[in-house]
Amino acid sequence: MSRTPRTALTIAGSDSGGGAGIQADLRTFFACGVHGMTAITAVTVQNSVGVHGFTEIPTDVVAAQIEAVTGDMGADAAKTGMLATAEIITTVASAVDKAGIGKRHDVPLVVDPVAASMHGDPLLREEALEAIRTELFPRATLVTPNLDEVRLLTGLSVTDVTEQRKAADALLELGPRWVLVKGGHMTDSPECVDLLSDGTHVVELTCPRHDTPHTHGGGDTLASAITAHLAKGFDMPDAVAAGKKFIERCVIESYPLGEGVGPVSPFWRLGSELPDPTA
Repeated sequence: MSRTPRTALTIAGSDSGGGAGIQADLRTFFACGVHGMTAITAVTVQNSVGVHGFTEIPTDVVAAQIEAVTGDMGADAAKTGMLATAEIITTVASAVDKAGIGKRHDVPLVVDPVAASMHGDPLLREEALEAIRTELFPRATLVTPNLDEVRLLTGLSVTDVTEQRKAADALLELGPRWVLVKGGHMTDSPECVDLLSDGTHVVELTCPRHDTPHTHGGGDTLASAITAHLAKGFDMPDAVAAGKKFIERCVIESYPLGEGVGPVSPFWRLGSELPDPTA
């Protein structure tokens, strides 16, 4: 009889191009050795060039998905991604409470506050941003904003590590147990520095900045890799460090696809199993 793997739930929107969203989460969960489950919040019309539209899933259906999978199979960890509206955010907050997920419970919840595009454009209205602050952050075991999302959520503009620390403190005041302020958008630095803090312990995770335009799905992949390692029982600093190593390799192995921005790639975990497309 096969051993049942640990389980991880992603609550997010789909990406029809397969590079981000639910699709990126599932392939990351698989690559990290956990069984992935989903609660889809929106269906996007998307490719490598951009998002051309999306349709929200009714809130009762979002809640029913979470209840169905957690009530039957449980979850060892969960994450959120694109939640689209204040109504969906409020619904998800209530549903994870009922499922015993979040910092008030034993099952960790990673909140990736998908509030800005990779170009820095806002993706959520102010009422939805406020719902993230007041409904999701107090339930989060970890939040993983990029610098544009930090600006939208706190009003702080971050250009160096000192300001990252100030941003982490401001975010912690909103209620999460841990904050990971991602530094990928500090493009003037030769290194990519992500700062992890719970207000007492502060860890700087540094890696070289890799020169590639193909970074679609990078934030989703990092958050889901951390979630997978939390599901496997890692403590937070070790889970974040493992996620950081995973996404760095995914960026190195990213590939062009379509006419726009290609995705980061977890295919490296397949090693020699990956076929050569030129053969």
